[in-house]
Formats: sequence, C-alpha cells, structure tokens
Amino acid sequence: MAFACQRDSYAKELVTTVKSCTSAKIDGKLDGYEVILGDTVLFPEGGGQPDDRGTIDEVFVERVIRRGGEAVHYTTKPLEVGKEVKLKVDWKRRFDHMQQHTGQHLVTALADNKYGFKTVSWCLGPQKSFIELDCTKMSQQQIDDLEVVVNECIRAQTPVTPHVLQVGSPELEEVRSRGLPDDHVGPVRVIEIQGIDSNMCCGTHLSNLSHLQSIKLLHTENKRGHVLLYFVAGQRVLDYLNRTVNNERNLSKLLSCGPEDHVECVERLQKAQKSSAKVTRSYLREIAQLIVYNHLHNESRDPVACIHRDDGDMEFMNSVANELAPQGIVCLITVGPEKGAGQFLLAGSEDIISSLGPKVAEILDGKGGGRKGRYQGKANGLRGREKAEALIREAMENKTVE
Repeated sequence: MAFACQRDSYAKELVTTVKSCTSAKIDGKLDGYEVILGDTVLFPEGGGQPDDRGTIDEVFVERVIRRGGEAVHYTTKPLEVGKEVKLKVDWKRRFDHMQQHTGQHLVTALADNKYGFKTVSWCLGPQKSFIELDCTKMSQQQIDDLEVVVNECIRAQTPVTPHVLQVGSPELEEVRSRGLPDDHVGPVRVIEIQGIDSNMCCGTHLSNLSHLQSIKLLHTENKRGHVLLYFVAGQRVLDYLNRTVNNERNLSKLLSCGPEDHVECVERLQKAQKSSAKVTRSYLREIAQLIVYNHLHNESRDPVACIHRDDGDMEFMNSVANELAPQGIVCLITVGPEKGAGQFLLAGSEDIISSLGPKVAEILDGKGGGRKGRYQGKANGLRGREKAEALIREAMENKTVE
C-alpha cells in the first residue's frame, strides 16, 4: 500500500487509529513499543531516505521502519489499541529530506543523460549528501556544466509527479530502477520528473523542482573505483553558504585581511612556518649533539640518560639515541608537553630494552613496540618519567650485581 505520506508528501498531520501496540526494543537497546497504525504521515526509512520523526498524540516517535506492507512506529510509551490518534510530522526534517531526495533524483538523471554516468548508490547525510557514480573520474568542467543544467531545470519549474503502477505493467519497463525489495507487496510507486526522469522510488518528494530553490555540487571523492559526487539542495545551500560566510569572517579577523587576500596570506604564513620549522630542526640537531657531547665527556659517565624536551621530535630522539646507545648507555628520551601526551624512545642493549620497553610504556600510559634495542611509541602520561627512570636504574643496578 501507499502510505498517506507517499500519497501526499506535503501532509503534516493525520488522524487514524491504533491497530496494534507490542513491547519491543528500540535499536536493540531502548525499551519501547512497536505501534502499527491504520495509516501514517511518518515516512519509514527506504530508498536511501532516512525515516521521519514526529508524534502520535504527543508521544514522540523514535523510529519508523517498513515491515512488508506496514509502517512500524517505535515509541517509549504504549498506545491504546483501537484508539483514534493524531499524528504530526517533524516538518523541518521531512521537507529537508524531500529536497535532498528530489535533488538526488534530478542530479542522478542528468548525470546519466549528459555523461552516461549511472548512479550506483546515494547517501543522505546530516549536512551534505553524495551520489556514487559508476565512473572513475569526473572533471571540474563536467561538474560545473552539470550544475548549470540542474539549476536550469529548477528555474523551469518542472513538475514532479508520483504514479502508482501494478507489478508487470508495461510502463514499468521504461522506468529506471535497481529492483524491488524482497518483501515488497502491492503496487509499485514511480516518481516522474517531467521530461527528465521516471524512477521507481518509495520516498517522499517535492511536487515541483522549483521547491528545490537551488542545488550546489560541492566536490568529488574516489572510492571503490567510483566517484562520490557531494551536493547540497534547498535550504542546505543557504546553510552551507552561512557557514562559509562565518568562516570567511573569522578568517578575515585572524588574518587581518579581506577574503580576496586569504589565499595569498595563508601561503605567506605556510612559507614562514616551513622556514621556522627548518630553523627549529637545525637547532634541535645542535642541541642533541650538545647533549650527547656533555654526557659522553662527563667524568662519571651515567649509564642511564633520561632526556626530555617539550619541543623535541622523532629526529631529536633518534639523534641522541643513535650516539649514546652504542656506548652502552640506556636512553629514555621523551618529547611533548611535560605533563601531557607525547612520544617516547627507549634505546640500549637488546636484552634490557626488550624487557623494559613494555613496562616503561605502561608507566607512561602509552603503547609502543620495537626490536633490536629500540622501543618507541606514544605516551599519554609523560609525568611518569621519574618513575620510569627509577625502573630503568633499578634494572641496570641488578644487571651490574649479577
């Protein structure tokens, strides 16, 4: 059967009766009830479109799914069987879904008509959606040209009409489709965009492309040998523009320049940052050399070297370990905020490091691994350095006694 939401996607309310109400788990976690009604304006998920939200006599509907020819509403409160109830749909959510879904049909049809790119799947996301196209590449020029044609169809106020056809009907042979669900019962619903597309679909749709307002094609990604074409439609175009304008305004304040100079300013900052990083690495190499020199030329050469630098990096740790470890010195080198998270490197003779590595990682609340006299990883608790050093010194003393 076609539900009220499918017969009239613009219906916001409906009075109907409760056919059944049974105990159930909502998403396998929340205790609730499965409610089946005489009809519904709340769309059950399907065709790539998420389900609606709304109320039944002010009782919130947590989910709606289709089971055969029935729509199953999940609530946390029971409803009296046989009682007449009033449904209300969350119209903001519904209309957004209608805009994205009809927009998907339009982009899918025109991508096929214009380039022969078939749609394999699509996803209606919380902020933007994508269409998975059966092609390996889509140029920016193709995206721009497609966007122009899409919005021309919107400005032409093209009608969108649902049709109900019987299974086996000759008209169905001309309809674009990926097949019916295994549990489908009854007639088949087809959405026609006049002069552009006819597609088998159970979802809720706009009655005219003009209700889309506009569509913006955003960008593409490659996945599984296909192209994911991201887009926003309707109100989401304005939402996307508002977020972009706010980001632009904030960047103008941070960069102290107008939007037209953002790219040039960021390029200068990146260049300066690379130059600073180069100088910093040079300083760290010199500091590492100095640490090594002082340790090796100390009259009472310490068999343990525990070294920490907030601004150090992996190159710094390796520079120190490469010089001290071959001299029989056990090194614990850490970098990062003194009492925060960072990295560690334990280096020395293989027999000691293989035993101490996991213990040091545990003390530093981290994870790591290694071989051949090296054990390194990430640490969440660098404040445990003193405890780690004590463990290393104790191990070295025990070895000396042996």
